[in-house]
Amino acid sequence: MITVGLIGKTNVGKSTFFEASTMNEVEIANRPFVTIEPNVGIGYVKILCVHKELGVKCNPRNSVCLEDYRFIPIKIVDVAGLIPGAHEGRGLGNRFLDDLRKADVLIHVVDASGSTDEEGQPVPPGSRNPEEDINFVENEINEWFLSIVNKDWDKFARTTDLGGKDIPEALLTKLSGLSINRYHITQTLKLTNLENMKLMQWSKDDVRLFAKTLREVSKPIIIAANKIDIPGAKENIKRLKDKYSFVIPTSAEAELALRKASKAGLIEYIPGESNFKIKSALSEKHIKAIEYIRKNVLEVYGNTGIQQALNSAVFDALKMIAVYPVEDEKRLTDKLGNVLPDVFLIPKGSKPKDLAYTIHTDLGKGFLYAIDAKKKIRVGEEYELQNRDVIKIVSTLAKS
Repeated sequence: MITVGLIGKTNVGKSTFFEASTMNEVEIANRPFVTIEPNVGIGYVKILCVHKELGVKCNPRNSVCLEDYRFIPIKIVDVAGLIPGAHEGRGLGNRFLDDLRKADVLIHVVDASGSTDEEGQPVPPGSRNPEEDINFVENEINEWFLSIVNKDWDKFARTTDLGGKDIPEALLTKLSGLSINRYHITQTLKLTNLENMKLMQWSKDDVRLFAKTLREVSKPIIIAANKIDIPGAKENIKRLKDKYSFVIPTSAEAELALRKASKAGLIEYIPGESNFKIKSALSEKHIKAIEYIRKNVLEVYGNTGIQQALNSAVFDALKMIAVYPVEDEKRLTDKLGNVLPDVFLIPKGSKPKDLAYTIHTDLGKGFLYAIDAKKKIRVGEEYELQNRDVIKIVSTLAKS
């Protein structure tokens, strides 16, 4: 399962983002270091389900189908807020950073309104430039990576070079605790032009560049520009979008309020949508709250941004696609008759054999070919899977 790490300085709405994403109740307060132990929960990415396109009613098993949407589970980890010097242990920073080791992608929750200082203390809106927070948090993450790469570097480089070891494999072994793979290593070596150099030839600047690039490749960062309903946020977000690749305007408080109202049966609301329907008579307090959300969030930005941030992290930053495996390509079922029961998140560019291994190692080992259930055609192992493909794997395992 893909793991998304929530990062940011203290008191920017990370815990609210986490609760809105997972509906796991956590302690939320307007003060620094409310979160000490990491909160871990299950959130979902959202795609248009293929059941409507194929004219069937699905029976989800590893995911959830809500109206026309399939929600695919991911793990979300919310660590304590970072402060400057976290990588050196300030504010128990090393401990908090270590909670991110298994994350595949990071969502940086930023106070887009500029209403918290560098320590997370409340200040008047517009008092702080959110870009300063982006720079310092990213620097803390990069320095943390560098400290791990740097540990016993001279001895490691000498042992690897003199022993004639494969450099990518040696680096992978050294850094295995960071949830990285060989592709991350080889891509980083290529991007930094270090792939043809012995490790003992690397300068300190080379090691630093490698560590920074490896972080960017293995743990890309999405920016969730939070608190969008506070005056001044809109202008800040425009500046951030001009400079950074992935900036999603978010209101964690609005999303949490809508999800709670939906859970209580007061409204009909699908996460990520631009509107909601009132189901029952609401108190004056509830009406005032949801109309504020409608006017200041949904009508301005089109959504609360929480679902969009999760989707962007998985589909844009990680470049994943969603594929439905089936055992009966005509009925679109598994062996128990469940229609479109499962959907897997796999890297873009994956082939049918990769999907087979994702489902089960033996299925991958015995792979013969695949069938595109939408087009009713046979595809070979070189076929590049597409988002929302429905695929039957044919293997020696299936025949036995």
